[in-house]
Amino acid sequence: MPSPETLERFIARVEQNAHVDAIEEFYTADASMQENQRALRVGRDAHIANERRVLLKVKSLTSKCVRPIFVDDDNVIIRWVFHFTWLDGTVTHMEEIACQRWEGERIAQETFFYDPAQLAPKTPHVSLPEVKIN
Repeated sequence: MPSPETLERFIARVEQNAHVDAIEEFYTADASMQENQRALRVGRDAHIANERRVLLKVKSLTSKCVRPIFVDDDNVIIRWVFHFTWLDGTVTHMEEIACQRWEGERIAQETFFYDPAQLAPKTPHVSLPEVKIN
């Protein structure tokens, strides 16, 4: 079971957009991740490689934990909101639920649930100046 201090440090790392560092610091070597029933990824190194691949396409990223977080023994549930601005100028706003199983102070298993329609990049809305017509 993770300590409250460990959970706060983990959340802080993600909110600092230090996603690769968070994986290195808070996941077991053989941790598994799964997104929306897709194929299971196993191993911290695979998670780091996947995260780096995504981040290479990102111009800017905002990561936010929506509280409260839910903890029951080794199980933790966190709601995340991410806002990506991609190198091509499109944006993705994404909300997800992360269900984690911790072994002590590290995440051993994580499953993400989100609406896959959110993944489609969108052109940012540009506000036009107000024009007065007489």
